[in-house]
Amino acid sequence: MQNNLYNILVPVDFTQKDKWATAKAIELANALHCNIHLVHVVSKNIFPLLTVEAAHFYPYDYTADLKNAQDRLHEMKEAYSQHLCGKGQIEISVLHGNEQEELAKYARLYQMDMFVKGLSKFNLLHRIISTVSISNLAKKTFIPVLAVRASGLVSHFKKIVLPLHDDHVPMRRIRLAAMLGRYFKSTIFVVSLRKENNEPGVPILSQTMEVIQSLTTIPVQSIILEGKNLATTTLNFSKKINADLIMINNKHEYYLPGLWNRVTKRLLSYNSSIPVITLEKEYE
Repeated sequence: MQNNLYNILVPVDFTQKDKWATAKAIELANALHCNIHLVHVVSKNIFPLLTVEAAHFYPYDYTADLKNAQDRLHEMKEAYSQHLCGKGQIEISVLHGNEQEELAKYARLYQMDMFVKGLSKFNLLHRIISTVSISNLAKKTFIPVLAVRASGLVSHFKKIVLPLHDDHVPMRRIRLAAMLGRYFKSTIFVVSLRKENNEPGVPILSQTMEVIQSLTTIPVQSIILEGKNLATTTLNFSKKINADLIMINNKHEYYLPGLWNRVTKRLLSYNSSIPVITLEKEYE
């Protein structure tokens, strides 16, 4: 069982959502005594509308961008360090290259245990890009990605919702939920959709509850939900009980309904004001 988080990576782009992600990372660090890594990636292609080949004809000295990013990260470190009350520290790094690839390399090199990523509040395009980024980060690194909006800062993981999408016990999510639940004194809600043939799917609910109870003594409840789309039904249930965290797998079962949502792989985190953790590998 995963006993703790030791390193949390916050991708920084110097926008408002950095504040939400960093504040949530500090909350976790103070509870779990882990380190926070604030990482900014300066893009190789400073002209995003050009092809890589065309960009070579427009030489650009990114040294100033690297220096500016380093200075701004230092300011963030000084501002947020005073909010740390545990044993963790804040580390800062500026990288250069493709954002997804560089973050994945950094995460593997320094053994990150979780990403914490802020989601845009209003901008539609940014919200779509952020959701795709979450899916890609989870797929590239197999590291949990916690997505949080400003509204998620009031959440303290007292109620954790764990939806089930098939007949397999989700061991990775269970271990992480049990670990977080132990630190935050949470209640875990294991939920599943009622099957079309009206079979309640009790075996998988019972098995999942048994595994959780073998790992921790925190309260666990199992609930069968009525609905056709797991993402929408889970969101509605989570809002109804004022949940603080939803934990999902990076699978199509957690895409929002509709063809466009399927094509763009919009996970339920896109419509969630509640923090959402996305994991890639489910059964390790």
